[in-house]
Amino acid sequence: MGAYLDSVPFSGIIRIRDMMYSVANPYRLDQGDVSFDAPDSVKSAMLRAIAENQSHYLQTNGVPRLRELAATKMRDKNRIGTVDAEHVLVTNGGIHGIYMLFQALLEPGDEVIIPDPEWPPAAGNILAAKGLPVGCRLYEANGWRYDLDELESTITPRTRVLYLNSPHNPTGGILTRPDLERIAAIARAHDLWVVSDEAYEDVVFDGEHISIASLPDMYERTIPVYTFSKSYAMTGLRLGYVSIKDQIIRDRAKKVLFYTASNIASVIQYGGIGALEGSQDCVGAFRAELRARRDLFYGGLREAAPDVFSGVPPAGAFYAFLRINPAWSEGPGHPAEGGSHGRIRKASVSWAMTEHLIKNGRIGCVPGVDFGANGEGYVRFCFARERQELLGALESMRVLFGVTV
Repeated sequence: MGAYLDSVPFSGIIRIRDMMYSVANPYRLDQGDVSFDAPDSVKSAMLRAIAENQSHYLQTNGVPRLRELAATKMRDKNRIGTVDAEHVLVTNGGIHGIYMLFQALLEPGDEVIIPDPEWPPAAGNILAAKGLPVGCRLYEANGWRYDLDELESTITPRTRVLYLNSPHNPTGGILTRPDLERIAAIARAHDLWVVSDEAYEDVVFDGEHISIASLPDMYERTIPVYTFSKSYAMTGLRLGYVSIKDQIIRDRAKKVLFYTASNIASVIQYGGIGALEGSQDCVGAFRAELRARRDLFYGGLREAAPDVFSGVPPAGAFYAFLRINPAWSEGPGHPAEGGSHGRIRKASVSWAMTEHLIKNGRIGCVPGVDFGANGEGYVRFCFARERQELLGALESMRVLFGVTV
């Protein structure tokens, strides 16, 4: 495996983080981190765990109480009626869960259909398991959703998994119930696993979030992935969970969990118990504030860069995935190497714009092409930052693009 990892690329987000640390007083709209603090229910539970000396080895699958609470949440909130605590594995955040699942599901050369554009670690974790990510385009004109006939046509005899991410990073698109019903029928017809990444389940502004595992007969072939990061502002604490009904796949994933973490940090797991046992008011409060920040950012864009960026506010998640005006391609900035598949990007407008914004405007962002080939020509901003930081970035953008008030 050692040399093989040389072919597994880092996300361009890593490079951008390094660039941002060299910028004085930056606007950190590049990273998908909320500015909120974790609720008191989480902090008090962790403090109590420390006071009670909960600092020893735990069960590999996770603290039983946390697994019970997660199962109850999936039954009551996500409507996955047959979930049992025995199915739940506690993970070191959502990305660890996705790594575990592809290690457990894939043989070398197996194909996984992923959205294009898509969060880069999805493809990276497939490659790390010696699988092959196969992108299927999402269409901006369709609310950043699939052409479902095209999705089905992407399936080959090597296809093993459909990877879904709804609400979607980076576009904010949300799959509808009819979408999911058709995808479920495709998965059954072709005998495919579905990995359902639901990290942004609570960040929905328009429409509704539906777990595909809640549809008839789908939990048997669907593995939902959840994280505490977005719903409870616990990004740095690294806590998530997956639910696997199939015992063979669950036992494989448990081995990966053991050999990568032994068990997830004890104090953090007790923080998760606090999150699920405590008041859920923070979830709605966070969503309401994120909606306000979304509207503030898009309203400001119309004044700060009216002829540079275009796009409608997202239905979910907390990113502005904006099309760059093609006429800007001759503006300042230089194309750069990079992207989620490690190829040289010749004349990448996405990278040119990103470097221009960082170097000349102190505005962090991520080039759309880093999310896949169909992201070229776009750039992603995170609007989950404090309002003052968003306003500062917008003012810097206005000056940078020479817009007069």
